[in-house]
Amino acid sequence: MTSQFQNPKSEIHSLRAQTRRHFFQQCGVGVGSMALGALLAQDGLAAKPVKLDPANPLDPRQPHFPAKAKNVIYLFMAGAPSQLELFDDKPKLRELHGQPPPPSLLAGKRFAFLKGNETLMGSVRKFERVGQCGLTLSEMFPYHRQIVDEVCWLQGMTTDVFNHGPAKLFMNTGFPAPGRPALGAWAIYGLGSESKSLPGFVVLQSGPRGPRAGASLWASGFLPTSFQGVPFRSKGDAILNLKSPAGVTPAAERDFYDTVGQLNQQRLKQTGDPEILTRINAYEMAFRMQTSSPELMDLSQESQETLDLYGAKPGVPSLATNCLLARRLIERGVRFVQLYHTNWDSHGGPGENLTSDFEKVCKDADQPSAALVLDLKRRGLLKDTLVVWGGEFGRTPMGEVRNTIGRDHHIDAYTVWLAGAGVKPGYIHGQTDELGFGVVEGKTHVHDLQSTILHLLGFDHEQLTYRFQGRDFRLTDVHGHVIEKVLS
Repeated sequence: MTSQFQNPKSEIHSLRAQTRRHFFQQCGVGVGSMALGALLAQDGLAAKPVKLDPANPLDPRQPHFPAKAKNVIYLFMAGAPSQLELFDDKPKLRELHGQPPPPSLLAGKRFAFLKGNETLMGSVRKFERVGQCGLTLSEMFPYHRQIVDEVCWLQGMTTDVFNHGPAKLFMNTGFPAPGRPALGAWAIYGLGSESKSLPGFVVLQSGPRGPRAGASLWASGFLPTSFQGVPFRSKGDAILNLKSPAGVTPAAERDFYDTVGQLNQQRLKQTGDPEILTRINAYEMAFRMQTSSPELMDLSQESQETLDLYGAKPGVPSLATNCLLARRLIERGVRFVQLYHTNWDSHGGPGENLTSDFEKVCKDADQPSAALVLDLKRRGLLKDTLVVWGGEFGRTPMGEVRNTIGRDHHIDAYTVWLAGAGVKPGYIHGQTDELGFGVVEGKTHVHDLQSTILHLLGFDHEQLTYRFQGRDFRLTDVHGHVIEKVLS
């Protein structure tokens, strides 16, 4: 006998199941949704979700259109190099040194530490126009003279965020707070990786400390964790705890991985949790890396001429060592390599002055950065590899008074350079005003740079999406335009 007392929730559910309004408005596969999808597809606006093999998430995949770049090496200069000491000479700024800045140029501007009474500060560094492109290059970067016409210079970069951690996140993930996938994670989500024995996204660090915001800079966010960056050390074991324990034979270890894999497969059938597949793949990758990572780290395979080119010394951690490792990683099929080098934060405090401290970090970065481009080119790798160099923002035209006089964070004008696959060599894009306050031509936002990198990898940045919490997310959110003028 049917009970006279019905569950109200059950009645509502039943009603929804029968009403035409629910079918059209609420059902995710309803006629209205399908019609909208068809219209969007006709206009080229519908997202194109990446088809993943859950069992092999790093398998190589085809992008939206033929790519110019197959790999990316991103040299992230953490702390923000001063463009006014390196790439963007301002004679007028030297002429007005010590004078207050024009109030019109300060209107609406925000700075991290300036108090409003600072004066203009011209650079004491010597500059010279070099190369056929005529870039004004500082004496601090003599090795860059060798690559000035191999590089595409973005001198009109701007960003939205003026504190280090959020600005690094914005540059890497398109969002100033943790939780979003890194650029490298998006790249291997879309393309997979050619390497079967190394991660698709590798992170290398050098300098006196790690970058602010830490591991969130190379995290996978809401993407499957198979796509997160894997930090490697440049000395000793590339990854801690990768070696087999003493007394454990390869056969015993293989048996262990097989047993754990079977248990994980059983759990996967019960729960359907895709992260279990990530765990299975991580065990298999770790087993393969026990052979591949020692061979990768063995720089004795390199000629003395190559070591001298980079200024690298085997066993000595440095940006030079990491640049050489980055080339070796790309040769072994790794899709995205990101190098972080600190500390470029030239406020004028202890360890951050614009004299000896700045000179040291320049010396650390100049030779290996240039060597990487030269080495990739002579090996035929530059045509398929995009190299990116730059920090999270620039430095102010005004001095900042601390122990010595340095420069504060500046979001309205700075320089990033690109080299390699798909970009014009020896091309200067963008120009700043005579004091370096803002961009007067070729303004390039962070989202534009991100859009362009994805374009060179073969993706329409508006259609490389991932559905999370009921909406489609993308690296550039609703912003960004490909910088067409820098494409070769």
